[in-house]
Amino acid sequence: MKNIIKYAGGLLGLMGMVSLQSCDKNFESINTNPEATAKVYPQYMFTKAEYDGTSNMLNFLLGTMQYTTSYNDVAGFGSKYNAAQISQTYQAFNDAYPKELNELGMVIKSVKNEPSQVNLYAEARIWRVYCYSRLTDLYGDIPYFQAALGNDSFVFKPAYDPQSAIYADLLAELDAAAKSLDASNKTTFGASDLIYSGAPDKWRKFAYSLMLRLGMRMTKVDANAAKNWVTRAIAGGVITDDADIAKMSYLATGQDINKNPLALNLWNSDYIAQDGNKNTEGGKYQDVFISYLKSTNDPRLPIMAVVWNNKVPDTSVTLAKGMPATLANAKPANFITYSEPNPKTLLLLNSPRLLFTAAESYYLLTEAALRGWYSGATASSLYQNGIQAAMRQWAIIGGKDGTVAQTSIDNYVAANPLNTGGTLDDQMKQIYTQFWVSIFPDAQEVFASFRRTGYPALVPNNYAGNATGGKFFRRMLYPTTEQTLNADSYQAAITRQGANDLLTHIWWDK
Repeated sequence: MKNIIKYAGGLLGLMGMVSLQSCDKNFESINTNPEATAKVYPQYMFTKAEYDGTSNMLNFLLGTMQYTTSYNDVAGFGSKYNAAQISQTYQAFNDAYPKELNELGMVIKSVKNEPSQVNLYAEARIWRVYCYSRLTDLYGDIPYFQAALGNDSFVFKPAYDPQSAIYADLLAELDAAAKSLDASNKTTFGASDLIYSGAPDKWRKFAYSLMLRLGMRMTKVDANAAKNWVTRAIAGGVITDDADIAKMSYLATGQDINKNPLALNLWNSDYIAQDGNKNTEGGKYQDVFISYLKSTNDPRLPIMAVVWNNKVPDTSVTLAKGMPATLANAKPANFITYSEPNPKTLLLLNSPRLLFTAAESYYLLTEAALRGWYSGATASSLYQNGIQAAMRQWAIIGGKDGTVAQTSIDNYVAANPLNTGGTLDDQMKQIYTQFWVSIFPDAQEVFASFRRTGYPALVPNNYAGNATGGKFFRRMLYPTTEQTLNADSYQAAITRQGANDLLTHIWWDK
């Protein structure tokens, strides 16, 4: 037996030497992907980062903010908080780091030391703030300073940073990037930038608008810092014109990555049959949303919603009806009578995704005016401007089918003035209930605003088997892979922030 083992070992060794010599001979060519490149082309990589950054959204938050629901427990997690489906909250974390954050790290690494590419560097930094801010607002403490460094680091288990420190750096990044943008420098991302075609002046407004958003997030946790950043953003110039709205462009045909991700998801998961009955995941608008729109005579209702009537999409307001979120895994007999997204607006695959609108700026400026942080206009006029801008932006989404008549806008504004005689809380309720309607379908931004302000005053769904005891969840859960692959950093984060639980509050959520 010993001789056999010795012989076999010698033969294997000889074979190994031959094999190594053979492999070494063509090692480089064999192990080189002919369809890949070792060089980073920042323009192409930035386009991909824009696509990934806008597709990384949690669609179930449409249910959480009570826009939609489903009789199916899996699809209805957002409106029902079903304990069996909480792994859906891992998605944004799992997608962001290998995709848009990693891609932006490589873009930044390739341009940051090139003075001629100052606009590329600034715009990549601003987009990075957008992506990171959306992620930290979902989870709280996340890997930041040691993460996604464009292959400059061999830190494979990055530390989780406190959200307060992340926010401080995000705001500083916006400030520096906005100031560095140079309109006289002709080098931009150009057509590779699907948001602004590389226009430095528009990226600057986007940067200051994000500063306004993030600054206002801190009103309850650090009012002085909030005031400082909000006033700095306003002085820099935020988005107030429709022409400056930050929007991501898409195509109706081609690869799925080129299509509006929300419309594509809604189309494929529920509404592809276009008959109001064979909805794969059992989704419809929720009764809370439709009832509110009807009670306020909102002219956006027929633009947002249809009821299928004899296989024809009917926008009649009298037919509009939302489905309750309490249905349990059984299709109701009157399912076809409930409202669902208008295929001519919300389901257009080539409709743009609005990332930051004039309406959002106006609502935040209204709050700033009420707090005494802005004196450029009255809170009442800013609030009216917000409603008008929110009505107009549907024409950007749906063209003529999304256009609200000016007389309808004027009538709605006249019927819904800001209650200037009320308390700050009364006015905050008005502003952010209107925000809820106006920012739809960006449920993720509304979810953040809702946690900060408490408005709209939605009632949580105490569905049987839910994971929160009938309360609204406050954050998403870290993926289980983090508990095993980055255990020490994960443990430090939950020790500092609180349990990895849906009800744990993040830093600014007081």
